[in-house]
Amino acid sequence: MDYFPLFADLRNRPCLIVGAGQVAARKLKLLRQAGARVTLVAPEATDEIQAAAQRGEIRWLRARFRTKHLTSHVLVISATNSSAVNQAVADAAAQAGRLCNVVDDPARCSFITPAIVDRGGITVAISSGGRSPTVARWVKAQIEKALPQNVDQLVHLASRWRESVTRHFKSGTPRQRLWLEVFNGPIARLVLAGRAREADRAMTRRLAQAESVTARDSAQAGVGWLVGAGPGEVDLLSLRGARLLGEADVVMHDALVAPSVLELARRDATFINVGKRAGHHSWNQDDITRELVRRVAAGARVCRLKGGDPFTFGRGGEEALALSNAGLSFEIVPGVTAAAACGAYAGIPLTHRGVADSVTFVTAHGCQPGHVPDYRDLADKRRTVVFYMGVRRLRDIARGLMHHGRAPDTPVAIVQHGARSEQRVRVLPLSELAAIDSGSILSPASVIVGDVVRLRHKLTWFGENTGTVPTPSPTYALAT
Repeated sequence: MDYFPLFADLRNRPCLIVGAGQVAARKLKLLRQAGARVTLVAPEATDEIQAAAQRGEIRWLRARFRTKHLTSHVLVISATNSSAVNQAVADAAAQAGRLCNVVDDPARCSFITPAIVDRGGITVAISSGGRSPTVARWVKAQIEKALPQNVDQLVHLASRWRESVTRHFKSGTPRQRLWLEVFNGPIARLVLAGRAREADRAMTRRLAQAESVTARDSAQAGVGWLVGAGPGEVDLLSLRGARLLGEADVVMHDALVAPSVLELARRDATFINVGKRAGHHSWNQDDITRELVRRVAAGARVCRLKGGDPFTFGRGGEEALALSNAGLSFEIVPGVTAAAACGAYAGIPLTHRGVADSVTFVTAHGCQPGHVPDYRDLADKRRTVVFYMGVRRLRDIARGLMHHGRAPDTPVAIVQHGARSEQRVRVLPLSELAAIDSGSILSPASVIVGDVVRLRHKLTWFGENTGTVPTPSPTYALAT
């Protein structure tokens, strides 16, 4: 974050603009909308600025900038076409401890003005840190399209009912839950449809219901949301998962969940990193499950954010069973599992007509100590096999599959950090898999075995291609 985002109260505060041309006029408009008392310093001014000064709306000092002009002004904008004047303003402001913006010159700024979406009671500010105002304007356009035109009516609703809600809900957490329910439910839809009176009647009924809820009922209102975060990047998280993450009181997340995903959570939420990496388990599964149950039983809404899909080698079933056995509410939100993500982003279809008619997801470690996969079943050449947690078992995978008849030239893809910017894909024949130094492979990684890997040379679209892709086998033709 290059600049600290700040909404300043400038009502009736003295602000200075150096310059009085067209650029200065645009900045003047924004400051006046914020209620500031504006003084402009410039030898000449546009007709618009002169007229505003004559009406007494602003103060115009017909003079060249001097350091003395900074006196008492809390904020300074330099909007001249003179580099020397702009530098003098920036230097004087820095010495006087004033916030200063030099228009279109980020290097001389101590604050910058963002692109703004203004919908009455809702103001959204977008900044690229001065590096690309065009990108900031593009983002502004996306937000303009996404926000309902009358979103400010929700602010008016909240303002009307704020005191009543505070009386009904004495503590902060139940109160916040009520507002999230309102803004994500039918009351908000009534407001946005212009039916404010009906929304107010619905609020009255909702608060009447709140009076009948005992403290004991409230304490048991916790819920556990087992949310699949996918392979890690925010744009592969489901919309439902993002919404629940934003409502959670507590976020228990895996180590590989990207920071951009966690930023969707409330800033006042409690974050607990319960991540487990190969050989580094700061939390074991029993500890995680106990903590999840404890938090939900205490009335918290807990988002258990799990990499991939909760029910695909994510041990989500164990956590859901623990919640169910404790009589607690829970919900499962599926996510993009590692096999699907790695296959798609490596350009490897896990099934393909004429090549592979089935796919098996298997953990190389087995469900119980000493358990090994059934390599006899996995050796079928028309089956794609994706090994989870297989980096430390490459030798066993190669020997087991070839021992039961899988061809030594069967292509294998090792996809590291699949679907992420740091993705790396290594392709090699099954016969060479045992010779790989597992220490050279970055975790997490998935191992994809099957003739579908041969399609990668045509379907690669993302990330870096490493290794040699075996040529298509003459024993079959790729379907088109």
